[in-house]
Amino acid sequence: MRVGVVAEKLGMSALYDEQGVRIPVTLLKLDSCMVVGAKSKEVDGYDALQVGIKQVKINKLSNPLKGHFAKNQVEPRKKLVEFRMDDKSAMVEVGSTILATHFVPGQYVDVSGVTVGKGFAGAMKRHNFRGLEATHGVSVSHRSHGSTGQRQDPGKVFKGKKMAGHMGVDKVTVQNLEIVASDSEKGLIVIKGAVPGHKGSYIIVRDAIKRALPEGAPYPASLLS
Repeated sequence: MRVGVVAEKLGMSALYDEQGVRIPVTLLKLDSCMVVGAKSKEVDGYDALQVGIKQVKINKLSNPLKGHFAKNQVEPRKKLVEFRMDDKSAMVEVGSTILATHFVPGQYVDVSGVTVGKGFAGAMKRHNFRGLEATHGVSVSHRSHGSTGQRQDPGKVFKGKKMAGHMGVDKVTVQNLEIVASDSEKGLIVIKGAVPGHKGSYIIVRDAIKRALPEGAPYPASLLS
């Protein structure tokens, strides 16, 4: 499997195919996506590549990060993500910039992101409960979750009970999303459907683990020449 990328979510839009069917899409921006580090099985116990996105001023970094970027002789990046590599032939040299055409139209990818925070949510919104009956005898508690525990035996609420609470801000991976288009000049990746995360959040895109890499996809990566 090839190395993945880190992209910034711009938001959603729509495209129309040749038959005039509207296709909802998500726009992702690759902003100076560079390989900033590498690990090897001989030294670290596993093979991996560290990818960073969006340049940042050196004075914004901690001293350990300053030393990390100086050691690899690369420009500092704001967001770093490590991708484990199971194939030596897919490794990319440190300092290489990955382009949006790393993913080709028709290819399927797995997308990971942190969901939008919903704050404190009730049981109906958080767990899709149907609520209580809207009839006589139910006094202003139609959207409550009902009883949660027992009487004397065991006389407690078990951990993990579906109740009201904090909702959102969870790392979620959506598999098998289709690439509609990619533009290396504008640094855009267009994905069919919605991806987790709010506008401006960082999204991890990698080759679909359940789909074969299509013919024509650049290997080991689409790099800036």
